[in-house]
Order: sequence, then C-alpha cells, then structure tokens
Amino acid sequence: MKPFLFLGLLSTFVSAGEKSLFNGKDLTGWSGDPKFWSVQDGAITAKGTAENPTPQNTFLIWKDGETENFELTLQFKMTPGDDKKFTNSGIQYRSRVIDAEKFVVGGYQADFEYGDTYSGILYEEQGRGILANRGQKITIKQGTEPAKPTLEVTGETGKTEEIQAAIKKDDWNDYRIVAEGNHVQHFINGKLTIDVTDETAEAPKKGILALQMHAGPPMQVQFKDIVLTTK
Repeated sequence: MKPFLFLGLLSTFVSAGEKSLFNGKDLTGWSGDPKFWSVQDGAITAKGTAENPTPQNTFLIWKDGETENFELTLQFKMTPGDDKKFTNSGIQYRSRVIDAEKFVVGGYQADFEYGDTYSGILYEEQGRGILANRGQKITIKQGTEPAKPTLEVTGETGKTEEIQAAIKKDDWNDYRIVAEGNHVQHFINGKLTIDVTDETAEAPKKGILALQMHAGPPMQVQFKDIVLTTK
C-alpha cells in the first residue's frame, strides 16, 4: 500500500465506546509485513526465526483510526526461539507512521520482554527513549533540547521486583494502558507499572495504535482479546 493511501486511513478519530480490535480469525483491520505477522491458535502472532530473521523493528499497525483519550486492554504471551531467551515487544499508542512501506512506527510504547527489567516501562520508539522505568511515577519536563527531557521522579507505583514477580513467562498476561490528556498509566496483571505526566511540547496527544515485532534472535510474541475503550 502506498504511504499516502495508508496515512489517509488514519485521519479519522475512533468514536467513543468499546470496540474489539481483533476478530480472532485474521488480520482484518491491521497492516503489517506478512513475513512476520499471522494469526495462529486464535492469536495475532509475530514470529522471527533463524531462517527468517527480523533485521529491524517492524510493526503491525491498526488501520481504523487515531486514538486520543482511551483505555486499551489485551493479553500477550512471549516465547523465546533459542537459548538466548531474548524476547522483546511492545504496544504503540499515540504513535505515528514513519515509513508505511517498511512498517516503521514511532511514539509512546508500553514495553514488555522475557527478561526481568523492561516490562511495563514507558519507552518512546524513534524518539526520546526510556521515559519511565518500572515502578516510577514521573513528570516529564522540558529539557535543554527536545530529545533530552528532564525526568522528575515524583513517587513510585510499586516495587519493581513485586511487579516482575506477577509477570508470567511462557503464558498469557494482561496489559492495560490508560491515556487521558497528558497523563498515561500502564498496568500488567493488575499492577500499576508506571504513572507518567508529560508536560513537554513533544508530548503526543493523539495517534495510531500498533504492535511491535522487535529485531533480534528468533522469538515469538502473541496478542489476543484486544479491546479499545475511547472517551
């Protein structure tokens, strides 16, 4: 699909209310590289192998509009593909398409991984990097330059070890994202992982949703029960 046609599909806002974004059968309503994205066992599945590696981060982009203030819930599952046990992915929101033909996306990301450090953090893909580590309550303030904001820690959401202990490896986990104005929160399995207020001029107020397939060694990531509630 040509970039200008794809971007044209994203020019409308989603109407208020609850909407399921995945029909459990195929990728209707989504756009991504079919070399990596499919539906298996009733779940959106991203898979990279030694024979079909992922050279760069690639995304499955939801095509049916932009979101602003919303709550997104879904289930995710991580399965490493080799002894390195590396699996990393994320959920893009209030994001933008950077390259439609290569499925490159930038913006806020609710991160998760097979390791013990990054699940639940707020990361800005193709932007300012890590904006809140797990367990932190953060106010993002204008820095000396747009790419280097000041991250003011104002409290904590919980102990990072306790949050990590609630995350199930090789099984399904619940992710919940709440975005209201310049305030965003992430929850995994009911535990608040980050609480962020972004006071900068760069703070995205609206944008697309997408799912990430991270570059790296063989891995599989799955998503299901994706429900968007807009306000």
